[in-house]
Amino acid sequence: MNLQINHQLFIVGGATSGFGKAIALALVNEGANVIAIARGLDKLLALQAIAPEQIQILSGDLAEPATLEALLEMVKNQTVHGMVVNAGGPPAKMVLETSLADWDHAYQTILRWKVALTQAIVPAMIAEGYGRIVYIESVSVKQPVENLVLSTALRLGVVGLVKTLSQEIANTGVTLNILGPGSHNTPAIDRLYVKKSEQTGLPFETVKAASIQQIPVGKLGEAADLAGLAIWLLSPQSQFITGQTITVDGGAVKGIMG
Repeated sequence: MNLQINHQLFIVGGATSGFGKAIALALVNEGANVIAIARGLDKLLALQAIAPEQIQILSGDLAEPATLEALLEMVKNQTVHGMVVNAGGPPAKMVLETSLADWDHAYQTILRWKVALTQAIVPAMIAEGYGRIVYIESVSVKQPVENLVLSTALRLGVVGLVKTLSQEIANTGVTLNILGPGSHNTPAIDRLYVKKSEQTGLPFETVKAASIQQIPVGKLGEAADLAGLAIWLLSPQSQFITGQTITVDGGAVKGIMG
């Protein structure tokens, strides 16, 4: 399938690891251009070296206003066709383990900056009459995951933001969708196994094996599994899909609407 994204420009957050890296590389393989954003400059330079003519880099944390300002300066004379809103999650904790400071920090790192980024980028897309935004959140917005209350609660706020905005701008040519990954073979999943190991006293590998057995397809997903769907949602092919939360979870969500 020709995704029709050759030479289009995409912003990708968290681009040096996990889902962000897989999506950035998938976009490059389709002939697209990427602004890769992450905090580690060395990893960004290594990523850029793979396709220097297609990848621009920005080192920083999008939760910080200075990084958002630098991004806006970077794209002011370019047309952004799509964006992947993606970053790491908060610590694994149970509800009664959390402090109000944990909740304040989770708001800053999961929800607030995504509102600011969305408000900054969407108007230009509307002016162009075209745009695609994909938010990488978590399967926990459809079915809560043990020890992930901070992630679940604040990511549901992102779902509310995306669903509402998608309705408000549905006739502009700009679409917004969410991918909710389940258990994938990425660095982020290890924090759940570590937490469960601490709670049960079982070895890390035992906890990991037991968790994998709970996935109906019988294995962890790979970042590339999600990336294929993500770049389709970032393409013109997905023009009739907006405001959706799609789980990529190996069948883990049991609900009919999962």
